[in-house]
Amino acid sequence: MPEEIQQKLIEDEMKQAYMDYAMSVIISRAIPDVRDGLKPVHRRILFAMYKSGLFHDKGFRKSANVVGNCLAHYHPHGDAAIYDALARMTQNFSLRYPLVKGQGNWGSIDGHPPAAQRYTECKLDKFAEELLDDLEKDTVNFIPNYDSTTDEPVVLPSKIPNLLINGSIGIAVGMATNIPPHNIKEICDAVIYFIENKECSVSNLMKFVKGPDFPTGGIILGENGINSAYRTGKGKIIVRAKAEFEGSKIIISEIPYMVNKSMLLENIAELVKDKRIVGIDDIRDESDRRGMRIVIELKKDANGEVVLNQLYKLSSLQTSFGVINLALVGQEPKILNLKNLIEEFIKHRFDVITRRTRFDLKKSEERTHVLEGLRIALENIDPVIKGIKESENVDVARKFLVNGFKLSLEQANAILDMKLQRLTSLETKKIEEEYVGLLKLIDELKSILTDENKVYEIIKNDTKGVIERYGDERRTQIIAGGDDEVVLDEDLINEEDIVVTVTQSGYIKQVPLDTYKSQLRGGMGIRAATVKEEDNIGELFVTSNLSQLLFFTNKGKVHWLKAFMVPEASRYARGANLINLLRLGEKENMNAVLPVKTFEENMGLMFATKKGIIKKTKLEEFSNPRKGGILAINLREDDEVVAVRLCGAGMKFILGSKNGRAVKFLEKDVREMGRNATGVRGIKLINDELVGMEVGNDEWDLLSVTENGFGKRTKISEYRLISRGGKGVINMKISEKNGKVVGIKTVTEDDEILCVSDKGQAIRLNVKGISRIGRHTRGVRVIRLKEGDKVANVSRIVKSAE
Repeated sequence: MPEEIQQKLIEDEMKQAYMDYAMSVIISRAIPDVRDGLKPVHRRILFAMYKSGLFHDKGFRKSANVVGNCLAHYHPHGDAAIYDALARMTQNFSLRYPLVKGQGNWGSIDGHPPAAQRYTECKLDKFAEELLDDLEKDTVNFIPNYDSTTDEPVVLPSKIPNLLINGSIGIAVGMATNIPPHNIKEICDAVIYFIENKECSVSNLMKFVKGPDFPTGGIILGENGINSAYRTGKGKIIVRAKAEFEGSKIIISEIPYMVNKSMLLENIAELVKDKRIVGIDDIRDESDRRGMRIVIELKKDANGEVVLNQLYKLSSLQTSFGVINLALVGQEPKILNLKNLIEEFIKHRFDVITRRTRFDLKKSEERTHVLEGLRIALENIDPVIKGIKESENVDVARKFLVNGFKLSLEQANAILDMKLQRLTSLETKKIEEEYVGLLKLIDELKSILTDENKVYEIIKNDTKGVIERYGDERRTQIIAGGDDEVVLDEDLINEEDIVVTVTQSGYIKQVPLDTYKSQLRGGMGIRAATVKEEDNIGELFVTSNLSQLLFFTNKGKVHWLKAFMVPEASRYARGANLINLLRLGEKENMNAVLPVKTFEENMGLMFATKKGIIKKTKLEEFSNPRKGGILAINLREDDEVVAVRLCGAGMKFILGSKNGRAVKFLEKDVREMGRNATGVRGIKLINDELVGMEVGNDEWDLLSVTENGFGKRTKISEYRLISRGGKGVINMKISEKNGKVVGIKTVTEDDEILCVSDKGQAIRLNVKGISRIGRHTRGVRVIRLKEGDKVANVSRIVKSAE
């Protein structure tokens, strides 16, 4: 019966077919595995050579043999593709540490292709054997090959972090990878440090990994691109040729990675011919087996420095390497930073060593079991020999041994297979020594499986061995403060404190801090902003004009804006609409703003919402600005962010509610969560809502301000430390006279505050002028409001010197 015909829309069928093709290219062809740093074709070539016994200490074999073997058994994609991949693994100008030893013409840095595969010969390099070591010990999974006639490894055991050391280049469908090579000693030192300090940061690892180390040497200009690549997985690195002056000559001894030398010389010749570069008299290539030497003869009146700068600007003597650290992690393509790459390799090694240990333990136990049988036979040698001699056949002898001496079939077979020479006293002693040695080995293997620290110690020792065998000096020089150190706009700006005002409807402005003169408490203040009748002041704070402003919205997202980019306006002006400065989504409004000067890796953000929910997330998760913003907190229905504060280890926080309740808790009481988490309960609210969250240092005061312009200071030490999630203690006595609490701030006597009303009135005053009184009080008048006006916001002003 023919299959039933199914009707499908052609666009649906084409979409599915294209997605299948794209995933096939990504997983099975173009993107390397993060564990061994190899694409399928390279892995299959190395495995085919391994199975053929082409080890570094054996003889060479024709490349056609290797290509044909790989093509027949593992990689049915054409001999040219396999040979090209094989050739690249032999070239010391393509790989920092070649994986294959070649004999014959394998191509050159001038772009000459390798000789035909029938002429060249190859075998595994000793370095490649580090990737294949322990392959037969069930350390990795095997899958059937394309025609199910044999098996091939999914990944290689790889003692070496090959992805970082040799790098990888590949173009898939809709994505690409471009990972530069590195120095093996630097990467291995970073691996060892990571094992000893698993909570380390990218900055810690960068103390060991200085930057890419290209096989062709060259000079990397600046560190901005390196920092970006290692922290985010993407970055642009400027690479320049190494040049020196010899009299009236420019000598080029190293060129940027992946630059074709012959095409470079042609390019320079064309520039001279077109008179785009003047001052060059002759160009010669004097390269030989001792190294590269390109000689550029200058004219008598030429300025060598000017000519060299022109060459850097116009020719391939200076190129950019666009880093994209894209690799397969569990069959899924991901962009990884330096820490992620090292962590994934260590995870792989941990799994390999654990599986190898289990394999060795199983084999040792099986061998011990056999030796125990041999020992029993040797202890009872006369009855054993007599019983075997009297047996009619092997089966009877086997049963005799199993039943007579309580042996297993494996032990009985081993006794029957034993040669008579094993009965000598020397051989008997060897059996006993092997047995004792295996018992010790079994104890050691079991201890490894029960103690992960021992596994990590083995990884460290293996890595140290790799450094001893292959460690070498850097070839690529890094010059700090090079041409990639672009002068940013903020470098031209003098730092000063500013007041940033944001209204509830999304208007923002900055004004100089000295706009607001300090007054005594109880005054009328001055106008801070002109607001529409239906609008109110939402956020007002003092910060450096070089700070990064993080805007948290009602959708739980965060957006970024440099403070100096906030439009300046007079204190009477409303400001600019945030919609024109941030890429806000539909019905997305700003709820909280946090100024951040540096994204310290040991700091975090503490979120507080109107419904009393709190959440802690690492600050560095918000260090990479994106135009459309990213999710910062997963808000529950009808909830919104009230406050976001920086937090660090050992800090205390205090929450304040509209009805005058407060909870003081420790930062460690809130576990760290990712950006997509919702958070946990910070304070239990009944017909109430949260108005603020502050750092709760016992040496400071908590300033509380009410909607009718009353305020007070209370020592934070008067608030007892309680667990998060409770109803809290009284913070302020609420009455019709003073009204509900609108804001809380932690202050010292050296601080000043700025109070702003719904209608735009503002007063700046010294904290000393506000009474310090107990928790159960109503406070004193801070600002005298006009009829119908309410306090909207209170902000703490910190002296610049602080």
